[in-house]
Amino acid sequence: MSADQAAVADVQQDAETLYEYHQLHTKIDRKADVIFCLCSLDTRVAERAAQLFIDGYGDYLIFSGGSGKLTHGRFDKPEAEVFADIARQLGVPDTKLIVEPRSTNTGENVRFTYALLQEKQLSLRSFILVQKPYMERRTYATFKKQWPDPTTEILVTSPKLAWKDYPNEDNPVDLVINIAVGDLIRIREYPAKGFQIPQDIPDEVWTAAQRLIQRGYSSHLP
Repeated sequence: MSADQAAVADVQQDAETLYEYHQLHTKIDRKADVIFCLCSLDTRVAERAAQLFIDGYGDYLIFSGGSGKLTHGRFDKPEAEVFADIARQLGVPDTKLIVEPRSTNTGENVRFTYALLQEKQLSLRSFILVQKPYMERRTYATFKKQWPDPTTEILVTSPKLAWKDYPNEDNPVDLVINIAVGDLIRIREYPAKGFQIPQDIPDEVWTAAQRLIQRGYSSHLP
């Protein structure tokens, strides 16, 4: 193996370490009141959320997301509306869709959706959160901190893809690694800012992230 090949293998191993840490690997074994999809550039997340609804895991399907820096210019309308269109194509009826098209970050996903449900006078006590695999943990930590009702039950899931199968044309490997590194730093720093609950970060995960930063994967640091 050449030095370049070894370097690529090291990056992939460190990236997979972060990718696995970011997932909670929660088993979805019971129905919730609602499936809450946090939107992004990865439309496979919309497909996963819609399939969960079709399979009977929720009474409503929420899509939350405006136009973020990763989707500006990629989508011609808010992320939530793009994702809702996908759900409709897969057979989810309009009467079961709730669309929140203004949020620009995870905290706003949570807060704006709560406010929208209050406006609609919907009392929903259990949620299945659907997100990209490498954003499961931060989504969980943010929801637990910022959702006003601490008794709300949540499960978190994502498209079921191994690291080697996740990157694609719309989610290129270097972009995914940069975001995964940035999210790990946020998991470490954001509890002190009041944005999310603390999460333990094993030494090997933190060390892998530092190596990736040293290799230049630093474009999405907070």
